Amino acid sequence: MLSKRIIACLDVRNGEVVKGVHFEGLRNAGDPAELAARYNEEGIDEVVILDVTATLENRRALAETVGAVAKRIFIPLTVGGGIRSEDDAAAAVEAGADKVSLNTAALTNPRLIATLAARYGSQAVIVAIDAKWVDGRAIVYVRSGQHGTEREAVEWAREAADRGAGEILLTSIDRDGTRQGFDCALTAAVSNAVDIPVIASGGAGTLDHFSEVFIDGCADAALAASIFHFSEHSVRTLKELLRGRGIPVRL
Repeated sequence: MLSKRIIACLDVRNGEVVKGVHFEGLRNAGDPAELAARYNEEGIDEVVILDVTATLENRRALAETVGAVAKRIFIPLTVGGGIRSEDDAAAAVEAGADKVSLNTAALTNPRLIATLAARYGSQAVIVAIDAKWVDGRAIVYVRSGQHGTEREAVEWAREAADRGAGEILLTSIDRDGTRQGFDCALTAAVSNAVDIPVIASGGAGTLDHFSEVFIDGCADAALAASIFHFSEHSVRTLKELLRGRGIPVRL
């Protein structure tokens, strides 16, 4: 069995890491480069930078922030937010990204997934899916979770995989920032529908939540922010707990 990955997410606005609840009420949580460097030392497997207002403000992710983080870490770096074209993706890669994450742009222009997969390889293309339960259906939301679509998370994940995505970054808007645990039902539904890795996001509040999403949610990786940003739990402690429960991780 492949090792499960623990990923730290840096939601960035105006060059600062922020954190909110249900994608709203953002508050500052620190400097991106400093936090990333700390995670790198603590043994995090990957770092994701999401420029949370880039799409709403119709601009690219901040190259200066990406470059500052890339210089401080020696693990894979994913960049998302405001990547609407091949040129935007190239700018992120040139700034130091190993992978790019598409969200709104992937839905509005699905061909972009295949274009980027052909240029960089599928392993470098992540499709981010933000979903919320509406009348029993996991509906996909875009533009930083502001607008609902007609798409359902499972069928959109299948299409994204078919078009060349190498991973799915699945965020539960309902659980985001609540610290009540990952949405294991949603994660399992998507994980069991595709043959590519699924990263679970939204809701991490305790160490137990990670083992739950790996076992019950069938996730390949788990992403969190607050639980790491505010030094509530160390990455090492989390990985030792997971290994003790028979979940393979890199120590």
